[in-house]
Amino acid sequence: MPAWIRRLARRLALGAAMLVVALLVLRIWDSQRGPPLSPWHLVVPEELGAKALDAADWPGYLAAEDEAFATVRRKVTEALEPQDQIPANRYFAGSPLHPAHFAQDWNRSFVLEPGGDGGEARGAVVLLHGLTDAPFSLRHIGARYRDRGWAVIGLRLPGHGTVPAALTDVTWEDWQAATRLAMREARRRAGPGRPLHIVGFSNGGALAMKYALDAAEDPGLPRAERLVLVSPMVGITAFARFVGLAALPAYFPRFAKTAWLGIVPEFIPFKYNSFPVNGAWQSHRLTAALQAQVLRQAADGRLAQLPPILTFQSVVDFTVSTRAVVTALYDQLPAKGSELVLFDINRNARLGPLLTPATTAALDRLLPPGARAYRTTIIANAGPDQAEAVERVTEAGSTAERVRPIGLAWPRDIFSLSHVALPFPVSDGLYGLDPDPADDLGVRLGALAVRGERGVLTVSPEAVTRLSSNPFFPYLLARIDEGLAPAR
Repeated sequence: MPAWIRRLARRLALGAAMLVVALLVLRIWDSQRGPPLSPWHLVVPEELGAKALDAADWPGYLAAEDEAFATVRRKVTEALEPQDQIPANRYFAGSPLHPAHFAQDWNRSFVLEPGGDGGEARGAVVLLHGLTDAPFSLRHIGARYRDRGWAVIGLRLPGHGTVPAALTDVTWEDWQAATRLAMREARRRAGPGRPLHIVGFSNGGALAMKYALDAAEDPGLPRAERLVLVSPMVGITAFARFVGLAALPAYFPRFAKTAWLGIVPEFIPFKYNSFPVNGAWQSHRLTAALQAQVLRQAADGRLAQLPPILTFQSVVDFTVSTRAVVTALYDQLPAKGSELVLFDINRNARLGPLLTPATTAALDRLLPPGARAYRTTIIANAGPDQAEAVERVTEAGSTAERVRPIGLAWPRDIFSLSHVALPFPVSDGLYGLDPDPADDLGVRLGALAVRGERGVLTVSPEAVTRLSSNPFFPYLLARIDEGLAPAR
């Protein structure tokens, strides 16, 4: 190699190293400006790892879960300093948001028996929630399965439901091992010969898809006959590839705050607001492994072993990549009864120039032209000046579109769905636009119309203005119903 090339390479390497150091210094400086770490950012309850989960059964998992919650009670709730004993803190035992006050703590794993009496199940379903989330997010879908005679396993994924710090010491392999454990329990409860389903929301959608791919390669894993994915995390932003670097200074205790992308008040009973770097890093690792496995199985023809997949996805989604759902998953699938349901923006919202050009053109740019191997359904306005919604259906292998009213309409003050809204009805007590008074969960976040002066709320107004329930949830349930046995 010529000497000038070696000199250039050394200079480039030195420049890159200096840039990394500068970015880390900037990261340290930025993190020190935020609020201090609280006990729920520091206490990490012990949980079963992947190896232990593969050797455990459902009662063993619940016992370990009890221990994790006991640790949170002792080291966080019962040890709070006076300044943290405020109504807006879910970890304060005197707060109306404290999960222990409710009839059921939806942070924990749960089982719904068919008919509520432990009768014989028509099948069993495993529910997988999203990142920073809890089993709460899929309780309404789980209730529908139960009402149709199915046993329901609502799994709390490791690192969730307790304190945000738990996500600093978990891997996606732990989540996947817990999914395998839940599927073993689902097979036991359903009995031989009866169907198994998986419903996955967001990060749980990635886990559901990864499990189905693994089951196609491992005959020892119970197979699902159907996957239902809600806002699945098939792909996330490219920034997540490098997010792990942001936490490097946290190896020094003085810079522990750099392990966090956000330190926010914890006012939601069943979801973390604070977000550690490791959560984003593990999601990136999971989606990278998922996409690589999809491509590998597409190349060797093994995707034909997958069950039919029904996916619900908003065209606009700030959390996951809608395009990745299409290109990295659906465009790879063989013709086998899968369907992609897309919720368009509300084109009757009359926001006109306030909408970004990318938003107004998102749907047109999303789907590949020509016939597709999967059924495509678009939920959209019946016309540009109409709130009523229709479904526009294009069957697999066809380009002809069929239009049908669905009996639902866009609320006039909603311009789009959001990533977090899809699995919640507007009647949900916490997230609903029109919450059911009987479903009292301490605060009605979805019904808040935030208008007033700055500095009044204990939380950022942005935290409560994102749409958190789905006006088309009855349609979503009806479509899930099509794959279930009739009610008894």
